[in-house]
Amino acid sequence: MILELGEKIHLVVRRKFKDDLRRHFIGEVLVADSSVARVAGYVFFFDYSTNEYKRRPEKRIRIIGLADSGNIINVLPATADIEKAEYTQSRENKLVVTDNMTFTLEINEFGLTG
Repeated sequence: MILELGEKIHLVVRRKFKDDLRRHFIGEVLVADSSVARVAGYVFFFDYSTNEYKRRPEKRIRIIGLADSGNIINVLPATADIEKAEYTQSRENKLVVTDNMTFTLEINEFGLTG
């Protein structure tokens, strides 16, 4: 299997149009097979009024397609604490998601923010 039970992931939902909502998801795999996974975690969205990513407070369960070209999936370290994950600027002024303990993931895909 491509994803295993208990693995932690960061998902970027690729925008189709410039004005599409920027959505990300950080969660833990509950069940997976070769084409889909059920994950529990948190939705992050880009708030244009504050120019930053914000986390929805409620935990959600999502079904994601592993072969969907609109999904960019990063596997996080097993030690990542998704409850503490947040978006911030690195010292190099790049957008990163981090738990401020065991993982930091740069989000600037192709040199662009988010």
